[in-house]
Amino acid sequence: MEKVALITGGASGIGEASARRFAADGHQVAILDRNADRGPEVARDIGASAHFFACDVSDAQAIQTAVDGVARALGRIDACVAAAGILETPSTILDMDPEQHDRLWQINYNGTVHTCRAVGKVMAGQGSGAIVTLGSINSFVPLPLAAYCPSKTAILRLTEMLAVELGRFGVRVNGVAPTYVMTPAIKARILSGERDPQAIRDSNALGLLVEPDDIAAVIQFLCSDAARAVSGQMLPVDAAHMAKTQYHAFAGGVPWDA
Repeated sequence: MEKVALITGGASGIGEASARRFAADGHQVAILDRNADRGPEVARDIGASAHFFACDVSDAQAIQTAVDGVARALGRIDACVAAAGILETPSTILDMDPEQHDRLWQINYNGTVHTCRAVGKVMAGQGSGAIVTLGSINSFVPLPLAAYCPSKTAILRLTEMLAVELGRFGVRVNGVAPTYVMTPAIKARILSGERDPQAIRDSNALGLLVEPDDIAAVIQFLCSDAARAVSGQMLPVDAAHMAKTQYHAFAGGVPWDA
């Protein structure tokens, strides 16, 4: 039986990379995105196995309608990647724009909830499936992103709760927690001077600029049978960013810098 993968935010970045990986692995792929120009273009480029569904994940009814449409058209949903999300400009909580704060939560957190609820019902009914949420290094450590950081922390807890609630139906739920990834959104910030690519390299132990496909590869693994005993985890894919940050915070200094 041909497997089906549903990816929100599938028109760009980690979502697009995931769509391409699942299609290459033989899945039928449902790309859900609010970008009605780029989404169909990605689907056409992937080929006959890719299908575009216009959807704004912040709208619970819209995501439910889209998921129902995927289930009807493709028969089932075996893998789900809740990749839709937006970034924000650094700010303090006291100085943040409340409207931008609320909009980010509507997309990043509420959108993940709406997606997991709608897809979870389909997977529970069929007795199998794997969901991967998009957390971040912000899921574990505080950074000066007033809305983004708390939203990613909330996604960590949501992932753990869903793993317990859906496990009895044979459904696994995990998340990935990327560091800075060279998505179109990050590249635009580099071009505008808001992000420093060398600082990004220096922030992790491997000196990498992590690409969307690096994250998609881990997502694909988490949805595969090879990860059948893995659930309830938020897996950092950060080139040892968090480890390096803590190591260099040692008050006694770093030995090789002495």
